[in-house]
Amino acid sequence: MTFTDNTVSVVIGGTSGIGAAIAKALALRPGRVEIASRATGLDIADAAAVAAYFRKLGSIDHLIITAGSAAPGGTVSDVDLDAARAAFDVKFWGSIVLAREAAKYLRPGGTITFTSGFLARRTVPGTFVKTAMNAALEATARVLAKELAPLRVNVVSPGLTQTEAYAGMAGKARNAIFERAAASLPVGRFGRPGDIAQGYLFAIDNPFVTGSVIDIEGGALIN
Repeated sequence: MTFTDNTVSVVIGGTSGIGAAIAKALALRPGRVEIASRATGLDIADAAAVAAYFRKLGSIDHLIITAGSAAPGGTVSDVDLDAARAAFDVKFWGSIVLAREAAKYLRPGGTITFTSGFLARRTVPGTFVKTAMNAALEATARVLAKELAPLRVNVVSPGLTQTEAYAGMAGKARNAIFERAAASLPVGRFGRPGDIAQGYLFAIDNPFVTGSVIDIEGGALIN
């Protein structure tokens, strides 16, 4: 896609991690990058707040959604269902509300890019909440790609990526996770935000891509 001085890109979740890397890459192009997240005061689980946010912005060209939620782990017999519902309210329903409201203001040639995760299609015991949320987003994106056409709708599905999301873990435990990934993945390394950001740029730039899931996971799905 051609970027001009009038191009407006919106990155939800753009204050940290993958979202920040996308915003940084887009800032090198002509146009304006708008960043919103919980840190800037936008609660994507609040439909009225989301609607007001896009009304204030007006016409836009690209919506990138990287905001996530802390999904509880555990088997179906012991998971905290209230926490699971709360996670869905943010990651799944929040993403859908963002897409619904943004679609009213997207200019011709516009794009929406969601974020799922490799657990959508990899079976790992104790992760059914994350699997369900991500799989639901991927399935819904394909429907929206038809409903909103010729606007384009895609999903980027990252693997393990070194971001601030792991900052709360003890250093040794955090390092061990990434060391194991580097040793086991076919690419021989773990993901970094800049690696994942390139997938969103591809989804925006390629006018022949819609309804697609772009996997950037170092080969985790073939491991």
